[in-house]
Amino acid sequence: MRSAITLVVLIFAGTGGDLAMAHAMKRLGEVNSFKPSVIWHFLGRAFRERWMWIGLALMTLAFCSLLALLSWEAMSFVIPANALSYVTGAFGGKYFLGEQLTPQRWAGISLVTVGVALVCLG
Repeated sequence: MRSAITLVVLIFAGTGGDLAMAHAMKRLGEVNSFKPSVIWHFLGRAFRERWMWIGLALMTLAFCSLLALLSWEAMSFVIPANALSYVTGAFGGKYFLGEQLTPQRWAGISLVTVGVALVCLG
């Protein structure tokens, strides 16, 4: 039971962290130059972006969950099961970031889901 709960935390915290970081980066914009002064200015803006900190906290939680799972379960289960984050990431991108998903992408997501189901059953 603890592994199942930790896997859910891993998937949703990881996806939430990715979505928060993506949102922060869209708000910050592109880095158009790699001059040190431009990089420092960008980093200063990034450290003031609350979505960046939310993403970092969620990614930290996901990483700690991954470490716990790897200490309890076989890697051959944990890594494929973690691929469910591709599914939650696609839904998050569509509904929270307004991304468009093509039929080919949905087909790929479906294949990942079937693969994870096979791993969990085996």
